[in-house]
Amino acid sequence: MPSIKQNPVGQPLPDFRNFGVMLRILLGVNLLAFAAALVQGTDIGDCIQRYVDMAAWVQPLLLLNILLLALLANVLRRVRPWIGQVVVILIAAASSAQLFGVWSMIAIDGGGWQRLLRAALLGGLVAATMLSYFVLRARSFSPALAEARLQALTARIRPHFLFNSLNAVLSLIRAEPERAETALEDLADLYRALMRDHRDLLPLSDEIALCRQYLDLEKLRLGERLNVEWEMADVPVDLNVPPLMLQPLLENAVYHGIEPSGENGTVRIGMARKGNELHIDLANPCGRGDSSKGGNHMALANIRERLALYYDLEARLETNEVTLPDGLREYRVHIALPCRSDKP
Repeated sequence: MPSIKQNPVGQPLPDFRNFGVMLRILLGVNLLAFAAALVQGTDIGDCIQRYVDMAAWVQPLLLLNILLLALLANVLRRVRPWIGQVVVILIAAASSAQLFGVWSMIAIDGGGWQRLLRAALLGGLVAATMLSYFVLRARSFSPALAEARLQALTARIRPHFLFNSLNAVLSLIRAEPERAETALEDLADLYRALMRDHRDLLPLSDEIALCRQYLDLEKLRLGERLNVEWEMADVPVDLNVPPLMLQPLLENAVYHGIEPSGENGTVRIGMARKGNELHIDLANPCGRGDSSKGGNHMALANIRERLALYYDLEARLETNEVTLPDGLREYRVHIALPCRSDKP
């Protein structure tokens, strides 16, 4: 199972297929090239000319390396982090020397093996610099992730939910013992999921099962006041997703939408694959007052942080509140994730 656990030997490599990672590599290397031009240039015009000259050599090399790393992303993420880092540096060094050799032949200027070696060392050094940046970026996210996990635990384990669920189960023990047993099993599974380590990705099917168990428990407590509608189309249930990505949103839908309204309400969950993205939509009626504040914001911020950590720029979470034709207000959440398999 893919993981972002901190590794004492080294940080996991970034996903080189990720658009955010590609963009950071392009910007980072070009900034390094421009900095080198500033150091070497005598004036602004000379600096710009030197950067343009370097860009003619750097851009093809950069695009070639990004393409190679994207093709090898699955392999690199399965080996030890330090081995992957060495492979990335060697690829950058070899491609730098190769491209420099091609340019030298075009210019009819061999330059000798010393210049090829210098090009290889320069390419390897730039690759090592970018890898160091990604390692530091991953480490900077670690405290935020730890805090987000702590917030998830403290916010998710609501004592009154536990007590109300147990009371609902107790009321069923004599009349419907089988249903009471199922409810207790669901409650145990739910709290087991809430208490486990949240650093591992898990299949979407597990997250869906957890959400169904949670909603069954809430329906046991709220009865006919809570209605649930699922709409799923071509959903890749084996796709690995961050844990507790949907359950906190459903909990908000119940606690900030259904429960305060005092009336019957419907929570709608829709999932569909569109191209290379998984789209998830959740909707619930707005409760009395402003249902989009307080605990709702904390859960949304938590999920946004984790989506940014796992998917960088390729995931998005959007919320909005709409007024329906009948005058009722509805709160909606939309999540889009990359639908990419890590399998070979």
